[in-house]
Amino acid sequence: MFGKTFCLLSCACILSTANAAPYLPANGAQVLERLPGGANPVQRELQGLRSAVSANPQDLNLATTLAQRYIEQSRRDGDPRYLGYAQAALAPWYAQPQPPSPVLVLRATLRQSTHQFGAALADLDTVLQRDSGNSQAWLTRATVQTITGDFAGARASCMRLYSRAPELVVQACLSSVGSVSGQAAGSYERLRQTYAARPESGADIRAWVATLLGEMAARLGRLDAAEAHFREALALDPLDSYLLGAYADLLLDRGRAAQVVQLLKDKTAADALLLRYAIALKQAGQPQAAQASAELAARFDAALRRRDNVHQREQARYELAVRGDARAAVRLAKLNWAVQKEPADLRILAQAAVDSGDKEARTLVRDWLKTSRIEDAAIASIAARLGDKA
Repeated sequence: MFGKTFCLLSCACILSTANAAPYLPANGAQVLERLPGGANPVQRELQGLRSAVSANPQDLNLATTLAQRYIEQSRRDGDPRYLGYAQAALAPWYAQPQPPSPVLVLRATLRQSTHQFGAALADLDTVLQRDSGNSQAWLTRATVQTITGDFAGARASCMRLYSRAPELVVQACLSSVGSVSGQAAGSYERLRQTYAARPESGADIRAWVATLLGEMAARLGRLDAAEAHFREALALDPLDSYLLGAYADLLLDRGRAAQVVQLLKDKTAADALLLRYAIALKQAGQPQAAQASAELAARFDAALRRRDNVHQREQARYELAVRGDARAAVRLAKLNWAVQKEPADLRILAQAAVDSGDKEARTLVRDWLKTSRIEDAAIASIAARLGDKA
């Protein structure tokens, strides 16, 4: 059970930058979507949990179980509406200043999905003041700290997992931090060895770790190894939207846009996957590229009207790779960089800096390369074209 909970929370944090803000229904009777029928086992499970929570709305265990499943489904589908459903399930406690610890951990996850990183960390700190052995809180805390570039804090949070979490989870936490802070090769190798030595781990954890290994290998420039890791992860979990996006990025980097079109053509409900599909269509010279671009523009416009600014990385990439507007891209990339500092954030900032000639962006990229010591072959190639003057 621990592994499943870890995987859904940490991966929700990692994926959150591609999600919109959770949509909250006006009331419990509002129909938002007609979901697949009873033949879908996931929807049957969710319907059963919803019915149980409706009958017992003050049952904390039922409510947190449903919220966890909604968060997991949002991660898998890339659909932010499930995050709103999760918040609604926790409604009896969500607004309390001191809710129960399970609610605080889930609230932290939902808050970071809207880039409320400070509030998320405050919730997690409250949990850990109550119970310093809460491994889920340490894991979620490490993820948020990594997203925001606090690598020392993230490493310290990971270290608190020893004797509290499975070895593969502990190593995945540490390697995730090390791989973006100057220890890329060693972090990759340690995680690869631990992964190979723990074949008994559940499929959800193995798919997650194989995805991490694929990303690490790609940053190291070991593209064949990265592809093998992603393929292994897809064999374990072929519908995970984060994994599909990571694999699509690798294929795009390898000049295989036609394969991305085939991979994502029926998976564009998630904004992050529609973005990659649109990029692939443009690179492949397909006539559907204009329609995909227009649909993305409409989604970004709708997010803007909702005052939802968590799409800035994806919108920057859209402006640069699809519309070719470097000035718009660098403006969005800088706004995004002020909030979060993952490799994908640095890469779009660097590319936008090169294409726009923006001096501030160039300085931001150079400073982070120096202070973080991140090793990323693609980013290094882009940074080499930044020019000598800041």
